Amino acid sequence: MSRQLNYEITDAQLSDLERIVDIYNSTIASRTVTADLEPATVQSKRAWFDEHSAHSRPLWVLRIDGEIAAWFSFQSFYGRPAYQATAEISIYIAEPYRNLGLGSVLMRRALEESPRLGLTTLLGFVFGHNEPSLALLRKFEFETWGHLPKVAVLDGVERDLVISGRRV
Repeated sequence: MSRQLNYEITDAQLSDLERIVDIYNSTIASRTVTADLEPATVQSKRAWFDEHSAHSRPLWVLRIDGEIAAWFSFQSFYGRPAYQATAEISIYIAEPYRNLGLGSVLMRRALEESPRLGLTTLLGFVFGHNEPSLALLRKFEFETWGHLPKVAVLDGVERDLVISGRRV
């Protein structure tokens, strides 16, 4: 379905941060996507935004008809030099644009761009009950590399964390 959509993927600009945070916050209530329990503020996400670089750790926005519908983030893993070729990935899609294939569009782009970014390994950290995200990663040949049982507590319910990985 996404092939029929007119979309554009660009590097995020500071002016996009408010919409990025809005999309992120829209997932908190579901208790399936993020371990945050309260909405983030634009100010609280500014340092995270500044850690991104178009040349090594991009933060992309996907626009449909000029509106940011989704975003994709590459983030350094573990913050030590030996892990420079490894990045954690995140995908967030605004509610009206879910189930249109945008996650696949962004994942394809990430896999294509990984060599240019000097990346050989991508990691996803996903709650064990987040089947849509786990299915997306499996679709792109990510494997389960780790399982951390009951490490998160969401509204009194203990939840597992699955670490998915793929060499690129």
